[in-house]
Amino acid sequence: MSDPDTAPPWYAAGLRFTCMQCGHCCSGTPGYVWVTESEIDAVAAHCGLSPAEFTRGHVRQVGARYSLLENEGGDCEFLARLAHGTTHCRIHPVRPAQCRTWPFWSSNVGSPEAWRLTARHCPGVDNTGQHPLEAIKEALETNGGLPL
Repeated sequence: MSDPDTAPPWYAAGLRFTCMQCGHCCSGTPGYVWVTESEIDAVAAHCGLSPAEFTRGHVRQVGARYSLLENEGGDCEFLARLAHGTTHCRIHPVRPAQCRTWPFWSSNVGSPEAWRLTARHCPGVDNTGQHPLEAIKEALETNGGLPL
């Protein structure tokens, strides 16, 4: 009998994902896009603002943490909807870890069923683009298992 703490995860062979630029992960139900101070600094510089200016206009404090603002309806304010049905992130090169690691969040890879549920809302899940176990583990470590 194997120890569950040392058994390989169900996704040990990797998972398939390719971003389809649908914007579903950046829109919908209101929520949080957590940002650290260093991420605020990077996004502010990308936008040509000081960190203080950026924080005043684009960040909200939630307890001891910070989140990017959203537009009415739950879209991230940096999500641009393009005429031909795709989307574009206006801060893509400096997007926060929470965004960079989608869909490899603990809530999405916790079980095969969780992954299947994620695929119902994200057309890139189970699409081409095989991600090996090590890349998935790195994403999980980077985001600390976000979202919380």
